[in-house]
Amino acid sequence: MDFSNFLLQLLNSAQYGLLLFMLAAGLTLIFGIMGVVNLAHGSFYMLGAYVAWYLSSRFGSLTLAILGGAVIAVAFGLLLEKLLFRHFYRRDHLDQVLLTFGLIYVFEEMRSILWGDDVHGVDIPAALGASIPLTDNLSYPVYRLFMSGVCIALALGLYFLISKTRLGMKIRAGAFNHDMTEALGINIKRIHAIVFALGVGLATIAGMIAAPVSSVYPNMGSQVLIMCFVVVVIGGIGSVRGALIAALLVGAVDTFGKVLLPQVSGMLVYVLMAAVLLWKPEGLFKQ
Repeated sequence: MDFSNFLLQLLNSAQYGLLLFMLAAGLTLIFGIMGVVNLAHGSFYMLGAYVAWYLSSRFGSLTLAILGGAVIAVAFGLLLEKLLFRHFYRRDHLDQVLLTFGLIYVFEEMRSILWGDDVHGVDIPAALGASIPLTDNLSYPVYRLFMSGVCIALALGLYFLISKTRLGMKIRAGAFNHDMTEALGINIKRIHAIVFALGVGLATIAGMIAAPVSSVYPNMGSQVLIMCFVVVVIGGIGSVRGALIAALLVGAVDTFGKVLLPQVSGMLVYVLMAAVLLWKPEGLFKQ
């Protein structure tokens, strides 16, 4: 592999890893802070992709679709948390698994009723449709750089929110000791609602920005859900920093594995997970 091909695959792995981080960050926050095993998290990614396709076809602008879809996603997350998830925080994990597994089928049926079962494409905005030449024969799409930029901006915003703000202090306190935080007068139900809506919003935005490069099709959330759990386990349950590092590692192993070792590429990510767990059973970083 020459340097230009290496650079191309490095950019691809970073873009894929950052997209995985957006999904895994919401998943690890929901589980680490609220203690909810959310198997329906991948469905938010799928719904985001369909919302991007539907709104962009109506408004003629992917940017407006992403902005409008993000607002809808947060509102939907708040509503879902209030109606369903709030009643399962102190329930057994099996109850949570059954609830969220059932939601997968509910969301799939909603998708089928609203938008059908066809595969759809989302047009890349004209301003982002160009490519940057790497060599005479290789180039890299500007839209993929845009995807990476959005993911980095959201990652920095998430870090600032959790580490530098009063709300972030309450979120960290709730993750460390739920009962003590509530005893100090902090409205833990409101914190849980915000965290859940934030997780839904991140997953939905990931689906919306990925739609132009991955197409929009039924059950697309199921494929990314497994990778999200791999990232969360490797990074450490509840650790956003761990999710970022693990997502970049998974992205690199998966991307370079498909190029260098295509015969065994499907198992390399799981070999990585097994190796990390043998070394550090709690993951790379503790909560």
